[in-house]
Amino acid sequence: MAQDEPGRIPEGGGGRASLEERLRAARSAETARTGTAARKPRKGYNQGARILTELIAGPAGGGIIGWLLDRWFGTSPWLLLVMLFLGFGVAVRNIYRISNERPE
Repeated sequence: MAQDEPGRIPEGGGGRASLEERLRAARSAETARTGTAARKPRKGYNQGARILTELIAGPAGGGIIGWLLDRWFGTSPWLLLVMLFLGFGVAVRNIYRISNERPE
């Protein structure tokens, strides 16, 4: 009677083998349903990562270059500010380009 109830593992040695068979069947059904066993990140996820990189790298790169030029020419803090804003502008332009790509 315990073997007929759903969700119960039958007593004896057949429980583990039965569980393995059911797990295998469930995995194959899920693979058939989704079409793939392990999905790669979609292009939208990659676009998000690229946008984050642009938001960090653009102003940071401009700031570092501006700081170095300020040290070299002795114009502190003007080249730092100019290059920081240029880096931000380049980041915004690149984000606009990324956003125009189709994510599919």
